[in-house]
Amino acid sequence: MNVIETKKAPGAIGPYSQGFEIHGVVYTSGQIPVNPESGKIPEGIAAQAEQSCKNVGAILEEAGTGLDKVFKTTCFLADMEDFAEFNKIYAEYFVSKPARSCVAVKSLPKGVLCEIEAIAVK
Repeated sequence: MNVIETKKAPGAIGPYSQGFEIHGVVYTSGQIPVNPESGKIPEGIAAQAEQSCKNVGAILEEAGTGLDKVFKTTCFLADMEDFAEFNKIYAEYFVSKPARSCVAVKSLPKGVLCEIEAIAVK
């Protein structure tokens, strides 16, 4: 098992890793839309979805793979009313159309509107 860690994505805010690579498969932790440079959270679902996608991409890049190699994602939304707008941004990043689960949850860390985790091959 190889721990994946990059400064190009937000650091873990708890007892977990940004990601792991095991036998050529990379698993990312859920990525909330924190800008790793500023520590700020952008306003609105579109900007938050984009930042979450970028954060997932940074972890995958550090692991030697990319968004085009993702075969499964799990997406969490604070409000299903944001589903259509979230999908527009998500589709720009996950162009290979990986298998996906997308659920609404009661709340997310730091009060964000979305979180994305991914599984990719190297």
